[in-house]
Amino acid sequence: GTEPEMCGNGIRCMAKYLDMLEGETHAGKTYTISTGAGPIVPVMSESGSVTVDMGCPILEGPVVPTTLAPTMDGEQVVNAPISVAGQDWEVTCVSMGNPHAIVFVDDVDALDLAGVGPQFETAPEFPAKINTEFVQVMSPTHLKMKVWERGAGPTLACGTGACALTVAAILAGKTSERTCTVSLPGGDLVIEWREENNRIYMTGPADYVFEGEYKL
Repeated sequence: GTEPEMCGNGIRCMAKYLDMLEGETHAGKTYTISTGAGPIVPVMSESGSVTVDMGCPILEGPVVPTTLAPTMDGEQVVNAPISVAGQDWEVTCVSMGNPHAIVFVDDVDALDLAGVGPQFETAPEFPAKINTEFVQVMSPTHLKMKVWERGAGPTLACGTGACALTVAAILAGKTSERTCTVSLPGGDLVIEWREENNRIYMTGPADYVFEGEYKL
């Protein structure tokens, strides 16, 4: 594989690991973790969930990057038309330090992810390739998604993607709520895009699974 700018779910897991090493959890304990997208600050809770300040979304199309023409405010690519895999789609582009294309669909379970995902990833409109989230709006506060990650394919969860699609849902008029539960194949995340500081906060679990040794 190749190195991405950052990984939202990985940040939660790393914070959980550091917390386990220290052996003491208390509400509000924070870490600062340096990433290719800048410093990220996860906050621990006694319930075991981790809230991560994911920073501000990047909405300028050329910075995402995408070559699609802006459709909103002179620089944002929102509900922009694109032809992929022989079909016409509308796509909203958001970067969370890594690039995302969000497509809203009527039935995400009926989507041929393996068929269209790779073609979105390598579409010429996305010069750095793209992570693509296909999203079904279940209610104003509940979004359901499947993701095709660049270089990886279908994955159970994408934290930066959950943040990006929540922003996209608001920009595209799919919801007016700034806090949403995002259902991913691997579980739920709660995403909040705070109006007062433009920052996005992701809250979700991180659980100890196993440990082992590998002889080098």
